[in-house]
Amino acid sequence: MKRFLKRCVEVVVWNWGQSRKQAFFGVMVVLSTIATFLLSFPIAAQNLPATSELRGVWLTNIDSNVLFERNRLNNALQRLDELNFNTVYPAVWNWGYTLYPSKVAAKVIGRSLDPTPGLQGRDMLKEIVDTGHKQGLTVIPWFEFGFMAPADSLLAKNRPQWLTNRSNGTKIVKEGIHDRVWLNPFHPDVQKFIQDLIVEIVRNYDIDGIQFDDHFGLPSELGYDAYTVALYKKEHGGKAPSKNSKDPEWVRWRANKITDFMKRVFTAIKTTKKNCLVSVAPNPQRFSYEYFLADWQKWERLGLVEELVLQIYRDDLNVFIKELEYPEVKAARSHIPVSIGIITGLKNKNIPITQIQTQVQKVRDRNFAGVSFFFYETLWNLSKESAAVRQAGLQKMFPTPANYPNLLAGWNKAVKGQ
Repeated sequence: MKRFLKRCVEVVVWNWGQSRKQAFFGVMVVLSTIATFLLSFPIAAQNLPATSELRGVWLTNIDSNVLFERNRLNNALQRLDELNFNTVYPAVWNWGYTLYPSKVAAKVIGRSLDPTPGLQGRDMLKEIVDTGHKQGLTVIPWFEFGFMAPADSLLAKNRPQWLTNRSNGTKIVKEGIHDRVWLNPFHPDVQKFIQDLIVEIVRNYDIDGIQFDDHFGLPSELGYDAYTVALYKKEHGGKAPSKNSKDPEWVRWRANKITDFMKRVFTAIKTTKKNCLVSVAPNPQRFSYEYFLADWQKWERLGLVEELVLQIYRDDLNVFIKELEYPEVKAARSHIPVSIGIITGLKNKNIPITQIQTQVQKVRDRNFAGVSFFFYETLWNLSKESAAVRQAGLQKMFPTPANYPNLLAGWNKAVKGQ
């Protein structure tokens, strides 16, 4: 570029030494050439979105009806494509059931599909894969419930020996108004069931990846079931685990066991389909580790995470920005693409489109890989603002198409074995 401009100046000076007519003609030719040359480059001042940027949204059957009817689902995928989204994360494991026909689930639970009207007789995942890919969308199924299940589910009733509990013997964990129980992630039968579900999805569907979140851990107050206590004692010379569920050594032991399972799952996925992306969408590290024993920072260092979509569901902009700049986030970004999960609302919580736009811009300002929104229904259906206002705001954020980042090419630089 410098050499080109220097040569242009030399030509201008030479022409100026000729006759006025010749000089004017020569200068105009040079200026025209420079203008053409410069216009061939992107104009940074326009601040246009990157041509490669994750633009995702989670699709769930909680407080949302998008998955319950085929035409509604197809229309939603088409509209997302029109608004220049490029990725969907559909839930495939919720409420103690699969949202696709599963031989693994049928064998263990006693039935295959979620019994809710609208999900029977359908293969929702195949519909999303087929329609989504036709629309150019990347499809990464989301293993939403992880080790969690409703307390009254068939899974909990049929496999009570798989459940874990607190030190006082209680099992119920409240999630809003719902009673939940947790499968014991340290029990080999539970591990086999969960891994078999994951491999079944990876093997049978043309998916682009699979995603886990904090529910692939365990609330730190749990883990006092007979199996886990016996395992701990076996590895500690007969010593029982601390009654303090937040005891650092007891937290670390359980978190390491979950990391060991994550290693086996990662290997199973890659053995089944080498280029199936392994995505993790956790809360910030301190919360994930302390409250869910999900040590995603370690998973990332071990090379077990190929896409990180960090859930930063904060209304306070200063807190939101602070979460973007923690050392573990910066470290992950040096190994893998890191995107930010942004909340667009809940059933009883309205998030204005201006807040969403501001947070997206803060993410872009720091050159993250992109954003994903939680969740579809609150993009424009569950909102105090009209659908037209919300969709116009999304169109303003995503005015032109962007490619899903090629996350597997040249990114996996995690330090193996740490």
